[in-house]
Amino acid sequence: MISLTTAGADSPVHLLFICSRNKWRSRTAEELYRNFPGYIARSAGTEPGSRQRVTEGLLGWADLIIVMEAKHRDYLREKFPEAIAGKRLVCLRIADDFSYNDPELIELLKANLSPHIPVPE
Repeated sequence: MISLTTAGADSPVHLLFICSRNKWRSRTAEELYRNFPGYIARSAGTEPGSRQRVTEGLLGWADLIIVMEAKHRDYLREKFPEAIAGKRLVCLRIADDFSYNDPELIELLKANLSPHIPVPE
């Protein structure tokens, strides 16, 4: 499990979930962590037309960046090398095969996140 330290002991950990269009996978992950103690989650997409497009500011805000596929990690490395330098980045390897809040997606998110951070029940 990744140990994250933030500015203060009582500061929440900032999670940034990233997928392609920020409509299904990353948005579901953000929702999963809504009101989960100790965490604040946001989500973004890498493609034009995303509900929320990933920005340097969002990457700077994040303590942990979690991408759904290797192509998202590669995009960040190419477009925002300075913004992600020194950041913890996790790739969940979850394909774009699910709809928003799909129960199977939620279970897969929990399973793939559990080695890295606590997951909601």
